[in-house]
Order: sequence, then structure tokens, then C-alpha cells
Amino acid sequence: MSAYDIIIAGAGPVGCTLAERCATQLNWKVLLIDKRGHLAGNCHDRPHENGVLIHQYGPHYFRTNNKQLLDYLSQFTEWVPGNYFVTSYAKGEYFPFPINLLTLAQFFKKDSLTPDEALALLAEKREPIENPKNSEEFVLSRVGREMYETFYLGYTLKQWDMHPRDLATSVCGRIPVRLNTDCRYVDHEFQCTPKEGFTALFTKMTNHPNIEIRLNTDYKTISDEAPVKVYTGPVDEYFDYCYGKLPWRSLAFDFKAVDQEFVQPNVQINYSNDYDYTRTVEIKHVTRQEHPQTVISYEYPKAEGDPYYPIPTADSQQLYERYKQLAEQETEQHEVYFCGRLAEYKYFNTDEVLEHALSTFERIKNKHGH
Repeated sequence: MSAYDIIIAGAGPVGCTLAERCATQLNWKVLLIDKRGHLAGNCHDRPHENGVLIHQYGPHYFRTNNKQLLDYLSQFTEWVPGNYFVTSYAKGEYFPFPINLLTLAQFFKKDSLTPDEALALLAEKREPIENPKNSEEFVLSRVGREMYETFYLGYTLKQWDMHPRDLATSVCGRIPVRLNTDCRYVDHEFQCTPKEGFTALFTKMTNHPNIEIRLNTDYKTISDEAPVKVYTGPVDEYFDYCYGKLPWRSLAFDFKAVDQEFVQPNVQINYSNDYDYTRTVEIKHVTRQEHPQTVISYEYPKAEGDPYYPIPTADSQQLYERYKQLAEQETEQHEVYFCGRLAEYKYFNTDEVLEHALSTFERIKNKHGH
């Protein structure tokens, strides 16, 4: 007999959410493990040496249109408002990004633009590509070559070490082009950040007598056979890379403390054509932390290291489909559920992955919760 009803590998947002739901809704005994030494996965935040709260694995901007999700998370945190403003540095200027009416007016040296004028300008600039087959064609068909080469091409080459013509349309297609003056990075109804940070949120979420947490623990070292398991790690690793390694893009971060309250005008600045790093982040703009000093994070994409971004090419998707079949068999035969970015080889925003965790819980509850 197992001491646990469920073992969950990975104490990131998915694992913590599933642990909380199983412990409180099903009264299950939960073992939650993680190979890292902390909770919250890539949402993990911590105080820098100077006391400023930093996002260890890059900025996490929480946003959602789902009031139920916000209400659920509000059990574990208070919020501070979080409008996320991003600018793109090019040609010695800072442009609002994503592209909007202000970006277009600044870039094309117009005093101002109405939506109709912007549409006419874009119609003149864009290339007539009916069915874009890749990210390059997609952007050219929306904003034309000048803006493509200024804002997208260099950034994509650095971020992916691949040309946009070799990447799926979804890579650059995620970024909107707006015919208004909204300079926020996203336009979701609810944009906020946990008042004490993401790690505090997930720590409170998993603070339950039914949940045992083991950090610095590898899934493969657990011999206990609980009736249900959830795996949130890399799917190819679970199956010992039997079909080969799935390709991922990794990141390195350089955190620099600065002895002034703020350095940047906004939280994130993208650098498409300057420097080796892709972006600088001053997360204090979002956390609203009051501190006389600040910390700037410099982000460098790289080929090796922790997996961050699945590489969206036809070949990588075909390889994942083979692993997905194995994962489905494992769920069917051994009640192992695969959930999350690493387990499903898919980029999720934080709200999306939390919704996905909650729907996975419903699957588990419907099958095993009686």
C-alpha cells in the first residue's frame, strides 16, 4: 500500500495547483516533489542580495480574462495592479511595443495617426502574402519590411538562433498590432501580480496537512507506487529520450543591482538589433516594491541549459507527437497524467497553464475521486 493517493513530479504552478486541489477537494494524501530547491517552478521569485524582489527565471506577467481563476488564486494572495509596459529600442529611440498607433506615428515620422490613416499606411507598407507559411511571411503581410527588419528579425534571430522564415507563424503571430493608443503589453481584463510574489502564493497554496513537499528530489528516485501520478517534467526525459531529444531554447540571466530607485522608464525593453541580450527587465515596475535600489535583469538566449521555450518547427512537432502517443498510453495503463509546458512541449502563459492544471484535476477527480 502506498502512503500517498497521488505523487506529483514538479512543484511549479501546475504541480502546486494539482496538489492543493487533490488535498482540499478529494482529501488525498499528496507527495509533491521537485528536482530544484524551491517551489513555483519558473515563476519563482526571490530577494536579490540587495533586498529587491527579482524573478529568477525571467518576468512573469500575470493576466487573465477568467474571473473564476482570479477568485481561486485570491484565496492564496492579495494583488497589486500590474499593467505591463514594454518598449522596443531601435535606431536610438524607444518605441511602444506591441505596435500601436503611437508606434506607427513615431516610426514613420507622423504627428499622429487615426485608425483609418494607420490602416491605409499599413496597406501601403505590407507585402501581399495571402497565406503566410512562416513567421517572416506573417509579419511582412501585416506590417511590411521596414518594421519587420526593425522590430522582429534581429530579435527572432537572437531569441531562437533561427531565421523567422524557419519558424511557425505562431512565433511572431502571438504579438498583436493595435489600431489604438493602448501601450500595455497585453489587453486582458485582469492584470495584476501577487503582492508578496509568486513563490509566496504557491507556498501558501501548498501549506496543507495532506501535502508533503520534497525539494531537491528527482522523480526517478521515488519508489513509492501511488495509484495516481502527475508528471510535469520534460516528456522526452520521462521516456529516457527513446526517440531522441526534443529541442528547447534556453536562457541565461545576468542580474545587476543599481544604486538608484529606478533605471528604466518601464518594466521591459526589447533590443532587436543592439547588444547580445534580447531584453532588460526591471521587475520593480510590476511588483511595486518600495526600495531605494533596483535590479536590472539582462536576458541572453542560448542553446544549452534548462528548457524554456519549445522550438516551433514542423520537425520538433512531429517528434513530440511520437512522445505524446507514449504519454497517452502511460496515462491509460499506469494512471500517469502529463501536464504543463515541459510535459506537453507547449508554451503556456501563466494563466493558461493554471487553467490547464485545473482541467487536469477535473479529469483526475472524475476518474478517481469517488
